[in-house]
Amino acid sequence: MGKAEEFEELRPLLFSIAYRILGSVSEAEDAVQETWLRFEASPTRPVSVRAFLSAVVTRISIDVLRSARVRREAYVGPWFPEPLLADPYEDPARSAELADSVSMAALLLLERLSPLERAVFVLREVFDFGFPDVASAVGRSEAACRQLAVRARRHMDEGRPRFEADRKERDELASRFFDALREGDVVGLRDLLAADVSLVGDGGGKAPQLARTVFGADNVARLLAAVFPRLARIGVALEPCEVNGQPGAIVRDRDGGVVNALALDVLDGRVQAVRSVVNPDKLGHVGPVADAWAVSREAKATRRSAG
Repeated sequence: MGKAEEFEELRPLLFSIAYRILGSVSEAEDAVQETWLRFEASPTRPVSVRAFLSAVVTRISIDVLRSARVRREAYVGPWFPEPLLADPYEDPARSAELADSVSMAALLLLERLSPLERAVFVLREVFDFGFPDVASAVGRSEAACRQLAVRARRHMDEGRPRFEADRKERDELASRFFDALREGDVVGLRDLLAADVSLVGDGGGKAPQLARTVFGADNVARLLAAVFPRLARIGVALEPCEVNGQPGAIVRDRDGGVVNALALDVLDGRVQAVRSVVNPDKLGHVGPVADAWAVSREAKATRRSAG
């Protein structure tokens, strides 16, 4: 097998590592491409291509994350990861770890870790790399990596919600939620929301977004029930799908352009959080991006006309 074939076989793994460290599809793809360039230029063949490439993409991702952290400090409003519709890497033996670690909630918890803690957690806890390989990847001793892993695991366990284990029940609840959303059914929505549910938007100052986080089942249900039927009248449609391994939807304008991505956190038979990513810079990999400002203006004009 040539270098190109070996690399392509491992590309899904490399992307999945980079995405969990960076929370960005575009930056993860760039990290994978840079990994290929370094592999192609390497004059020697590593003993383990998998370990070598995983180490390279990890080091690149750590460097990118350090610079990204500075930019995120100046980010306008709440920051969310770029939505991921399909994780390219599959490992039946670690399906639970893979699904849990790619959720919006888990990625936001990972943001609390240092870049080194995050990389060690991803390699060890998610992908089950041995500590010798982890140590090689992050440039620390095995003992130091064990300490980093303990700290990272503690931080994650302290804040991590346990998502609905029954996938069928979770998906049925999501289906009822999106039906109620389309119909503007306040009561139906309220019955599916946790009492302390939150509705949060990430526009990055580049798209219409909520002025502040909305809390409480009644407030969230009333707001959602008011907004989506108005959008439907101008041809906006909901396309339910998995977003970061959890129930979600892509919202598209009448021409199929992506307006935003919705992701739901489901726990104990209720929707605990509704997250909306509307920043156009984070949606280009999903498809052609709509002009969310134009959609918002048209929806408001329709409301005034109806009034």
